[in-house]
Amino acid sequence: MTAHVMMERAAFPAGAAYGPAVPAEPVAADSAPAARVGLAAGLLLALRFVQARFLSVWGLLVAAALCPPQAFADFAVFSAFVSFVSIAALLRLEAIFFQNSSHERLGRAFRLALATGAGFLGLAALGVVAAVAAGKIAPAVGALFLVSLAGRAILRLVSAEAMAEGDFQAIGNGNVLQALVQPATMLLLIWALGATSLSLFAADAIGHAVTAGYLLWRRRSALIALAAPAFWSLHELVSSAHRWRAAPRLLLPSALLSYGFTVVPLMALPYGSNPMLAAHVALAMRLLEVPTQMFAAVSVPLVLNSLRTQSGVGRQGWVRILTLGLLAGAAVLFAAIAVAAMTADVLLDATQWAGIGEIVAIMALFYGGIALVTPLHEITSLSRHPRRQVATNAVALLAAVLAMLWFDTLSLPLLCVIGLVSLARMLALIQFAWTGLGAEPVPVRVA
Repeated sequence: MTAHVMMERAAFPAGAAYGPAVPAEPVAADSAPAARVGLAAGLLLALRFVQARFLSVWGLLVAAALCPPQAFADFAVFSAFVSFVSIAALLRLEAIFFQNSSHERLGRAFRLALATGAGFLGLAALGVVAAVAAGKIAPAVGALFLVSLAGRAILRLVSAEAMAEGDFQAIGNGNVLQALVQPATMLLLIWALGATSLSLFAADAIGHAVTAGYLLWRRRSALIALAAPAFWSLHELVSSAHRWRAAPRLLLPSALLSYGFTVVPLMALPYGSNPMLAAHVALAMRLLEVPTQMFAAVSVPLVLNSLRTQSGVGRQGWVRILTLGLLAGAAVLFAAIAVAAMTADVLLDATQWAGIGEIVAIMALFYGGIALVTPLHEITSLSRHPRRQVATNAVALLAAVLAMLWFDTLSLPLLCVIGLVSLARMLALIQFAWTGLGAEPVPVRVA
């Protein structure tokens, strides 16, 4: 979650005006001290995130040993669907928090996002009640979906507010807390209720709810100041919604398309005639998400802070250096993962997970492309052409869907093709970052 919020931080850059929106106030020229502070805080957050991911791996591995493969496949679909819906919960209005340092603007954007999220969750609750009444889903699954969705929406809102205010410690502590609570809860529920999909769903919901509660408590003073009843008015909400209508119009489609592409392998699971292969793909995705999120957590703060110190014509040259460094880092990381997975595969020959090493190695191609795209989104969001990201993500998602329709079944060749599409998407963004950034955009002031 935190990596995703950081990835989107620059997607609504200060100084870019969309339609009649009033542009952001100019940033102070002396930004080097702030950049140094931001770099230190960003690196601290990255280290905490890496620590949290390492802590969560043990629970994932233990649960994989205890649960049947089908339970993991069901959980992968449940988690991906809740995460996808949660992206739309705030209509991407949280991206406005980073437009500039104005506390008044942060308050207006926070109240609009809070009202939007509350309305979205209300509609989601009505939809779940209708689905349960129609017998489409079990009541327990519906209730856990709502808890997990609410937890993710609150985390998205409060994490964005904390990051905008520079409270990286709260976000890092929340990551560690979730990495401890969710796996521990998962193991307790497996012991109490059995190794079922419902145990994994409940652990996911509890982990997100507890972390959201911690962040609400940690940021309670700042949140109360932003959402005090005296500041609320219908006129302000309507005015803010009109002013920042570009967020749901441009940023939400890009975010949904991007996330949709990341879960393409899950979309192929229902086409699988081999349940064991589907379960192996689901577990491989969960395992590869860990280094992918780590790469984002480490690279994004560095990219954000280094770009703040660059301006004018020299920025394009610096972007090329950053891109080469990121490309080399991602290539080494995921090549090592592929080799390690193939090497360790022999240890699983007598288990239900035999052969998963080959799948992890193949899917490392897919996730290597996704990992590099995360900081590249930060870079390309500084361009004058924000719609380029939407088009790139849309074409990549369409190509992946067409590949699934062509193969008509989940298979290793299909995973290879999807991996190549991911690389093509990555190369398109590399090309854009290499040539399309140019000088820093000039704010367009509208009377």
